[in-house]
Amino acid sequence: MQRQHSQGTPGSARTRDGRELFFMEHAGPAGAAPLTVVFEGGLAATRSYWALVQRDVARSARAVVYDRSGLGRSAPDPSGVRDLRRLADDLGDLLDHLGPGPYVLVGHSWGGPVVRLAAADRPERIAGLVLVDPTDEACELLFDRSIRKLEKSRLRVALLLARLKVFGLLFRKVTAALPPDAAADMRAEAFTVAAVRAMGAEQAGIEADLRYLLEHPPALGDIPLTVISATRRTPGMSDKARASINASHAHRARQSPHGRHVLARWADHMVPTAEPEVIATEVRSLLTTPETTAGASPEAAPER
Repeated sequence: MQRQHSQGTPGSARTRDGRELFFMEHAGPAGAAPLTVVFEGGLAATRSYWALVQRDVARSARAVVYDRSGLGRSAPDPSGVRDLRRLADDLGDLLDHLGPGPYVLVGHSWGGPVVRLAAADRPERIAGLVLVDPTDEACELLFDRSIRKLEKSRLRVALLLARLKVFGLLFRKVTAALPPDAAADMRAEAFTVAAVRAMGAEQAGIEADLRYLLEHPPALGDIPLTVISATRRTPGMSDKARASINASHAHRARQSPHGRHVLARWADHMVPTAEPEVIATEVRSLLTTPETTAGASPEAAPER
């Protein structure tokens, strides 16, 4: 008998314009919480990145990971448009396929704005949000010209390394932390020329998307929201930058009547592999709190 993949059973969902999105799911244990947890990756991140967190959460609830268009095993987007609105629409189409919900959405990095926008589209089916070291428009640093130059430079380097088939070497620490099957999938799928081009397409509209969020904040109402901040600097990041990013996270948590700001004490930006247990703990907290399951309105929890 073939052993089940650590990320569960494969499936596919069709977008409104006919593209296929590949996903994997764990159904959760018998008697699990009546919610589905869906994970949204950062810029050009495949489903494999969530393997540790998904496995932990699946002990309590249905847990789904997926690949955005052009990544992993999902079909590319022939339109070439991969702005925030397009990404959020695709996530919404996946949720339509998975069922009526309710859902807890977990978004890392650029996945943070994606899940916020998708939640605002259909708030009635969203039971909670967990934003993991998210990109946030409240961080003024993200609008600095130097950031755009850095993004373009990193994209050129990534494309060169992908062509040389050595891009994955930069992420050995990440893949080493994953279950062997998820690590093998990531090595095969996440560091290709096609994946880097998908990253470029997603990256192209970041500044415009952030300005859109400033002008049109997604209305999340009383959806419980937890923001998790890394506390250790990613290589190349200054202490000032980390402080600015985390201040934007604290601001985001304060915008919710049920907001929490949680610190990942031992993680840099790669929280899903550096400190997966802090994410799983916060997701499980949302699965069991009265306001998530019954719509209560408690006071916002303090930062910890």
